[in-house]
Amino acid sequence: MQVRPALEHDAPIRAWASDSSSKTRISDPAPLDYETPPFPSLYWPLDARPGVASYLYYVKDIWRFTLLWTLIFYAAFHIATAALAVCMQVGKGRNAFRWVWSIPIAYAAIAGIEAVLAGSIVGLILGAVYDAGYFRMSTWIPLVWSLINVLVLILSAFSFQGAL
Repeated sequence: MQVRPALEHDAPIRAWASDSSSKTRISDPAPLDYETPPFPSLYWPLDARPGVASYLYYVKDIWRFTLLWTLIFYAAFHIATAALAVCMQVGKGRNAFRWVWSIPIAYAAIAGIEAVLAGSIVGLILGAVYDAGYFRMSTWIPLVWSLINVLVLILSAFSFQGAL
């Protein structure tokens, strides 16, 4: 790892090491030719050829990928739930169809708010952990954590009671 003296105009400082006379910083962990991969940039990890794998190095990129995947999963599950709720109103008479259009709108708004909150919190925590350890993150990790977010949301919809 290369160490050089820090300058006032340097990019955001990642880690500082101090000696007796000046402060120095550890180089950026990203390769010199690194460009953020386009979303979703998924690859088959079991047989990845050299140069095919996509990695994320910066907190902003990790947060963005996690937020986008969370928005996609939350939207899909909330739209499916809204469609089921609308189907349950069939046969209830004309009065039910006056307000049934509001179900998908309400579910979409709730999905958006929940996804932004959950995706941002998880994405920033993931980014902080990977950034602190100077790790690279596979583009699959935000997808997996977004799926975990949705599964936690589904599990929290059920009430569990102990039999004690």
